[in-house]
Amino acid sequence: MDILEIKADERVQKVYFTEDTISVNIMDGRTITVPLVWYPRLLAASPEQREKWESCGGGYGIHWSEIDEDLSTEGLLRGAPAPRSQFTSKL
Repeated sequence: MDILEIKADERVQKVYFTEDTISVNIMDGRTITVPLVWYPRLLAASPEQREKWESCGGGYGIHWSEIDEDLSTEGLLRGAPAPRSQFTSKL
């Protein structure tokens, strides 16, 4: 197999948390791990709420309906924290 034949597949496979990080396994075998503090809604959510995620956007996004949070693998790969908002200032 030629190196050029390898294609990145950035669709979400699994989402899991530690006390201070969120990790996302993507279909091509990579794992993205970022600080949970970057996403205030997820940081403030209970472990049970964090576990209630669903794939969206054709598999390239993660949605938590209970806490109204959405992330994309593109944003996670770029290292993009959530935009500052009124929610952030209330924490």
